[in-house]
Amino acid sequence: MMIGLEVHVQLPTRSKLFCSCSTSAEEPNSSICPTCLGFPGSRPSLNRRALEMGVEIARFLDCKIPEEVWFSRKTYFYPDLPKNFQITQYDSALGTDGCFIVNDKSIGIWRAHLEEDPGRIKRVGKSGEEVSLIDYNRSGIPLVEIVTAPDLSSPEEARTFLQELLVELRHIIGTTAGDEQSVRVDANISMDGERVEVKNIQGLRNLEKALKFEASRQFKMHEAGMKVVRETRRYDEERKVTMSSREKETEEDYGYIGEPDLGTFSVGAMARSMSTAETPLRRAQRMAGHYALDFGKMRQIVLTSMPLADLFELLAQRVEPEIALAWTLGPISANWSALLSRLDDQVKEDLASIVVLIANREITDSEARRRIGALASGECPSDLSCAVEDGLLDSIISTYIDEHPQVVKDYASNPKSANSVIGHVMKVAKGKYNSQEVVEAVKKEIEKRN
Repeated sequence: MMIGLEVHVQLPTRSKLFCSCSTSAEEPNSSICPTCLGFPGSRPSLNRRALEMGVEIARFLDCKIPEEVWFSRKTYFYPDLPKNFQITQYDSALGTDGCFIVNDKSIGIWRAHLEEDPGRIKRVGKSGEEVSLIDYNRSGIPLVEIVTAPDLSSPEEARTFLQELLVELRHIIGTTAGDEQSVRVDANISMDGERVEVKNIQGLRNLEKALKFEASRQFKMHEAGMKVVRETRRYDEERKVTMSSREKETEEDYGYIGEPDLGTFSVGAMARSMSTAETPLRRAQRMAGHYALDFGKMRQIVLTSMPLADLFELLAQRVEPEIALAWTLGPISANWSALLSRLDDQVKEDLASIVVLIANREITDSEARRRIGALASGECPSDLSCAVEDGLLDSIISTYIDEHPQVVKDYASNPKSANSVIGHVMKVAKGKYNSQEVVEAVKKEIEKRN
């Protein structure tokens, strides 16, 4: 099975790709102008921020980036395309020959380029009596299209690829988790024969379901001796099947020509001047290797919160990485929402101090959890005065022995008689002290009285 994806990601800009219309309008046809409707005499003007985001994505995907790029007109006729052509990049992509790693497997990236979105057709009414309505608000929305090589070998792998790509793009260009549903994918799939394209799939689940159905359909056709036709299909979300839409076009069918109203744009120098921060999954990969820990757990930490990953790395400098991991994914993670709201350098140091104490067995697990909870609730001041009060342990021991003097007499012939004191202290202190600390303090007090 060979699968290649064409992923269309909406860029989070305030205005459209070639005009100043807002990208956030809600009422149908409320954010349109002569440019995005293709009126005669209107001229496009490139959104620089969209160009920068596209270059950032191409750099992240390790693409080769040319010095200059330009745009082309892709001609086709459809009601959602008022100009009868789409401004895109054909023979001048922002980046080519890149790659993206999924589960230690390199997925080739053939190209990443910018293009404008067409409008949206909404069909309403009963089946057979449908009316098509068109909303041109989406016309001109900036998209980056990422085209993979047919390196994906299963629907599950395709879903993982898209899921992890979106995680990284949220960090690079500021998309949000909710943007997942706005991402549209054209999936090309072949089962040792002619490839079929399934257009406009939305969402991770639908991508996997559509590919599974199409793989099963093609397999059954092969088994029956039928030929798979090269065509474009669409995925019906309600029926969970792919349906024939039209014969697959070739690139020549689109009659590409250079966009005469836009010049060339220098992107080579722009790419070289950019500094891309470490993305979450690349950070998880680095942390897993550096600390010799499970990648899945590192992934869990970075996807929970990058500040949580910062805290883990701080802890891992003070204690063994395994201990840092256990407390990061345990009590700290359980209190993370509250801790994050008050997280500053002092709170980070307080948390590190608590984990160091537990690593050195100077406090019990229960006491460490109590202190972390106190930090989260704001009850524990920055100097950790929520720690056990000085002299409290000695006071508990002395009070019990004063009330049970026989323990001192019995201890001389039976050291195990101290267990009653130890048990009382552990019960009263509710885990504030580790057992070794209590044992030593009890013995010291009894022996002092003999």
